[in-house]
Amino acid sequence: MLALRVEKNSLSVKDVERPDAADEALVRVLLSGICNTDLEIARGYAGFSGTIGHEFVGVVEKSTDHALVGRRVVGEINAGCGKCDLCRAGDSRHCASRTVLGIVGRDGAHAEFLQLPARNLFRVPDNVSDQHAVFTEPLAAACGILERVSISKDDRVAVIGDGKLGLLCAQALALTGAQLLLIGKHESKLRIADRRGIETTMPTEAAKRGREFDVVVEASGAAPGFALALDLLRPKGQLVLKSTFHGKTELDAARIVVDEISIAGSRCGRFTPALDLLKKGAVDVDSLISEEFPLSKGVQAMRRAAARGVLKVLLKPS
Repeated sequence: MLALRVEKNSLSVKDVERPDAADEALVRVLLSGICNTDLEIARGYAGFSGTIGHEFVGVVEKSTDHALVGRRVVGEINAGCGKCDLCRAGDSRHCASRTVLGIVGRDGAHAEFLQLPARNLFRVPDNVSDQHAVFTEPLAAACGILERVSISKDDRVAVIGDGKLGLLCAQALALTGAQLLLIGKHESKLRIADRRGIETTMPTEAAKRGREFDVVVEASGAAPGFALALDLLRPKGQLVLKSTFHGKTELDAARIVVDEISIAGSRCGRFTPALDLLKKGAVDVDSLISEEFPLSKGVQAMRRAAARGVLKVLLKPS
């Protein structure tokens, strides 16, 4: 099968063996989505080697859970050991022995086939198209913010970053009724949020507003977003970090201590709330799709996804 792989700091589409682990479901990929984490892995983030990609929708070809065979599915990307306390409690996201699809120890979704444990798979509602279903994982990550912090309609919330994740975070958090501001650098992207009734602004204008926000979500994918977040937070405010990128971020610990800022990391979220939002049409994902490439042109697709102003680039196996 064809697969888009990172090996020895080189990105290429290769013909590799189809996965065949007997104890896992085999999924034929219908669509996969390139995200910023894929771009960062290609730059060296996480030290991963293998097939990249973790956003997908596919059809189950083989599974020990026979009810899944022939069904369209999306998949939770963290595959736990199934035995530890976390896994037994139904949350493998922090299992110490976990593999992560296309990120840690497990070949990913930019391929014609992938494998995951059957327990990781979720059926896609019939009224959700493939193009919408492929957004389940990043939308789940956006919804996951609400697992880490409590947000009500009385809170003032800012989201920094108008990329794919930032736009999904803004849409998901807007559904809480909170007073929301999306901060970004691209007028075309900010207009997507404007059409959803979300207030938007540029970073220079946001900085003039001062420290008025109860919660700030940093989803810019760049280190400067951290400094802006601290400039916007009120004392005892909450900072939620969503960005993952190759490199280090400087931390002004004194400001965090003096202002008693709470910091929460937020990575993966639950799939059920995301699928529910997609089923209801509660978020706009159509506006986030920039282009679609055949998997055979995966390298060109990655270059395009890294270009300024581009949002979601999809890969379609032949």
